[in-house]
Amino acid sequence: MRPFEGIRVLDLTHVLAGPFATYQLGVLGADVIKIESPTHPDMMRGEGGSEHLNKQGLGTWFLGQSAGKRALTLDLQTREGKKVLRRMIEGADVLVQNFAGGSMRRLGFSSQACLEINPRLIYCSMTGFGQTGTKADHPAYDIVIQAFTGLMNANGISEAARVRVGPPMVDYGTGAQAALAISAALFQRDRTGKGQTIDVAMADCALMMMSGLVTETLTTGKNPTGHGNRHPEYAGYGAYPTADGDIMIGAFTTPQMTRLFEVLGDPVRASEIRVMIRSELADHVAEDEARIERRLAARSAEEWEALLNANHVPAARIRPASEAMATAQIAGRGVLQSCPSLRQDGGPSKLPVAGFAYAHGGPEAQRPPPKLGEHTDEILAELGFSEDEISELRAAQAI
Repeated sequence: MRPFEGIRVLDLTHVLAGPFATYQLGVLGADVIKIESPTHPDMMRGEGGSEHLNKQGLGTWFLGQSAGKRALTLDLQTREGKKVLRRMIEGADVLVQNFAGGSMRRLGFSSQACLEINPRLIYCSMTGFGQTGTKADHPAYDIVIQAFTGLMNANGISEAARVRVGPPMVDYGTGAQAALAISAALFQRDRTGKGQTIDVAMADCALMMMSGLVTETLTTGKNPTGHGNRHPEYAGYGAYPTADGDIMIGAFTTPQMTRLFEVLGDPVRASEIRVMIRSELADHVAEDEARIERRLAARSAEEWEALLNANHVPAARIRPASEAMATAQIAGRGVLQSCPSLRQDGGPSKLPVAGFAYAHGGPEAQRPPPKLGEHTDEILAELGFSEDEISELRAAQAI
């Protein structure tokens, strides 16, 4: 039995952060019902590198966070659509929404209104800046939050060359924080019997993802800036060229630096470093970087990765995602799980599921990502709507 079996989640989210939060609940057993407008569905259905999948409403950016969900179309602008959602709320455990501004309030489904319908409901709102503050009504995407929170300023190679983090890590990090908040609220409800209102802000989550840097800035008043793929104080913590490609080395501690130079065949420097305190290493960064570069040129990145790891020095050849996913390490984990039926639509045979494993009842995507409205009739029938009533809803363009 997975942890959230028997929990029903109404997923009124779109793009990345919200759908990823509900996806994590879904792979842990929750019945996640993705509710979309019949005419303006989640834009991620049309986003991705396969035009064939985009045209089917199964874009790769949608696929990566939708397996296991059921899909229902509902026009909340209609009186009939509102009636359906109210009935769904009555029997739901969680409602997650990430509409901008007061959209849900204007539709009549604010947290207060929904908790009046179902006092045990966990109502989670996800927005760029949260429900309070001077920017509460401002729109945002991942890159905007990176710029606003200082994350982008801390990335790149210098203050003059700030670079955004490529993958939308703020979106996914926010989704993970929201899933944690919802999980905790469900646990809390078991103890108190009360529902909960959760306010998740991407900006807040970005700061939490930089917790160490934020604390340092609060302490010193200094803003962190980017320093590229090398550390300004530790020569052993950075990327270097080898005979056939680049390798990232993570020798951060003095013992790791000592072992690094031993593996590189420089026992004299290794013995000098062995008795140094970490702050002394910063005085010799340039010289040590030159030593490391010279010696790494003698072998391939693959060879150095094996040698360094065997001697307990963190290191990895810089490889593309396709190669990483083909390694025995990733193949032996459960992060990518088989989804053979998706292959029939031209999609991948596997999908990312979760970044953790359980001894039993762990994360699993038991059905492929849904097509738009695929389960509408099925879900409405479960809610008690007759075939005639469903036909009437369709005639009214509510579904």
